[in-house]
Amino acid sequence: MRLLALFIIFPSFLLAQTKGTVKGIIKVDKEAVSFANVGLTGTSYGTASSENGKFILENIPTGKYILQISAIGFKNFKKSVEIKPNETTTIQIEMEKMEHQLNEVVITGTLKEVTLMESVAPIEVYTPKFFMKNPTPALFESLQIVNGVRPQLNCGVCNNGDIHINGMEGPYTMITIDGMPIVSGLATVYGLNGIPNSMIEQMEIVKGPASTLYGSEAVGGLINVITKTPEKTPDFSFDVFTTSWLEVNTDVSTKFKLKKTTSVLGVNYFNYAIPIDNNGDNFTDVTLQDRISVFNKWSLDRKSNKDASIAFRYIYEDRWGGEMQWEPKFRGGDSIYGESIYTSRYEIIGKYQLPTKENLFTSFSYSNHNQNSAYGATPYFAQQNIAFGQLYWDKSIKEIHHLTLGAAVRYNYYDDNTPATQNTDTINPKNKPDAYILPGIFAQDEYSIDEKNKILLGIRFDHDSRHGYITTPRLAYKFSTSEKQHFRASFGSGYRVVNLFTEEHAAFSGAREVVVANRLNPERSYNVNLSWQQFINTNFGFINFDASLFYTYFDNKITPDYLTDPSKIIYDNLDGFAVSQGMSFNAHLDFKSPIKLMFGATLLDVFQNNRDEFGRMVREDQLLTEKVSGTFGVSYKFLKSNIKIDYSGNLYGPMKLPLVENDFRPAYSPWYSIQNIQITKTFNKGWEIYGGIKNLLNFTPPKYSILRANDPFDKNVNSPDNPNGYTFDPTYVYASNQGIRGFIGVRYQFFN
Repeated sequence: MRLLALFIIFPSFLLAQTKGTVKGIIKVDKEAVSFANVGLTGTSYGTASSENGKFILENIPTGKYILQISAIGFKNFKKSVEIKPNETTTIQIEMEKMEHQLNEVVITGTLKEVTLMESVAPIEVYTPKFFMKNPTPALFESLQIVNGVRPQLNCGVCNNGDIHINGMEGPYTMITIDGMPIVSGLATVYGLNGIPNSMIEQMEIVKGPASTLYGSEAVGGLINVITKTPEKTPDFSFDVFTTSWLEVNTDVSTKFKLKKTTSVLGVNYFNYAIPIDNNGDNFTDVTLQDRISVFNKWSLDRKSNKDASIAFRYIYEDRWGGEMQWEPKFRGGDSIYGESIYTSRYEIIGKYQLPTKENLFTSFSYSNHNQNSAYGATPYFAQQNIAFGQLYWDKSIKEIHHLTLGAAVRYNYYDDNTPATQNTDTINPKNKPDAYILPGIFAQDEYSIDEKNKILLGIRFDHDSRHGYITTPRLAYKFSTSEKQHFRASFGSGYRVVNLFTEEHAAFSGAREVVVANRLNPERSYNVNLSWQQFINTNFGFINFDASLFYTYFDNKITPDYLTDPSKIIYDNLDGFAVSQGMSFNAHLDFKSPIKLMFGATLLDVFQNNRDEFGRMVREDQLLTEKVSGTFGVSYKFLKSNIKIDYSGNLYGPMKLPLVENDFRPAYSPWYSIQNIQITKTFNKGWEIYGGIKNLLNFTPPKYSILRANDPFDKNVNSPDNPNGYTFDPTYVYASNQGIRGFIGVRYQFFN
């Protein structure tokens, strides 16, 4: 027995002797650097520094490693360390500040952490501080100050919308939370609402296809909302603001620990309950909303320091817009017009790093979306379930090749009360929900040729149970003339199957009927993007320029035809092709004096060539797409009084609008600009108060944006005062009817 015990204990003793610990403190100018990312290059060992700058990595196999530390606003730090058996290596680290904060933000748009400067793919990163320049109750609205990205309203009554990137319509944009593609279909309207601002670490925007890693829906671009790990969140925080329209938005979060887990719980509540009709059309200028969202994320502290987290989100929203005298008792009737939408949605997102020597990661998500709607007298009931699972392997080979290999599967279930989910039997129609499985595999290699040249190669294979095999390649190249100048080129293809009734809200508003002319075949797209980035140090501050050229070609594109028949929306594959092309430019100026400037502009040419009845190719510009847009921001801080002024806004050129036959309204929208100003006072111990004015120029669309607002049920179409036979139509919408308004709020953060 003693011999047996010796054989058991001795190997365990040897194993214990082969591991060690490294710990330290991170400072800059004698001040602690909080929540810095700390890791050993090429391994899964990593952590974050505490509020006082301390960190510890335990149970590390003996050997030599490269310790890497990164933090927003600081240059990357690297140092060789040797882990000795059963010993603790202690290091004191002095970080060096960067002139520009965005230069070293850690990003995950390629499924792995890499600095913004080192990324081969062009990715834009925005932190919550950027969006605090113009606080909004939803991320959907906050994107209006991002160049080349436009929140588009699709309905003048219920104010739903989607996100346009470089002129491409909302369904071409994939929205992910922590890299999980759970916001699509029905949720594209509401997916960016109700995420508490206190839960957001950063937002990443990829303009152009990201199909290799994220699947076929990321044709036009990707918006990835990264939530904070519980360790990085304050112990308690809240942010409350209200406007002169009596909108109220509340964000509250708290952090707590249970044994080896850390959790953060956040709640967002938004309420707007007072109908306003400033344009006098007897319709609410803005949709009334009552929305609550609960977000809960858990992180497990594992001995191996490997990732393990799970998050839950629940949203309930009651929104309505319509005639001013509408009440819930009129819901679904034809006496007083209203569009009433009840939304109930929950999501589960998880990530787990396998306990293996290699870096193997699993991630999963599940969402359940239920919608109970009444668009006037038209009911719409829908349910969508999406399940997603992924396994991928992250491998570095001699710091030259960074490989990502993975497999994913997605299940989509959709059911509603429209003909979209009925069988083809016209005599005995029966419900037939749309359900499909989309398995896929992907591979990507980021190859560092030398210090100046990097190339990224990727390919993805999916199998759609309805359309067969899909191949989406991706190629990107980065050339750096120096640390401060970078050129990037990328190519990618995309593939998309239209979920018609989840994407086309106009099918339920007004008198337009959706008509599918033929069997719709999937779309295919090809994209090229060229970009340049320049960092300049001057005597007066720091300047960051970036510019890009982009071109996307669509084959088999599916488009809505509003013009052939004013009572219908006709869908069909183009007998031709479509193009989205343009250029964009951004500049950030961070002066040594307390002033910061940013501005950007985007030029777009989005059109389609379709063959007419005579066989001729006819060009048509895309509806609701501006040729020119721009954004700007000016910030000035009074250092002694801790008061900051932020002035931000955008500018949009004319857009082609959907008209009806003999329409008296202009075919194009006017130039318009939405501008905002905010003053923020920062106090000690985590307190801030802020206030300002939104829509300073008081821009609103004309009263006639809703056609025949006086007859929303088309009961008097043939009356003498309607010689052109107009019918009710709220699709002529390009901007919010909400005019100038003031706001005031308070923020507080507490770290124990």
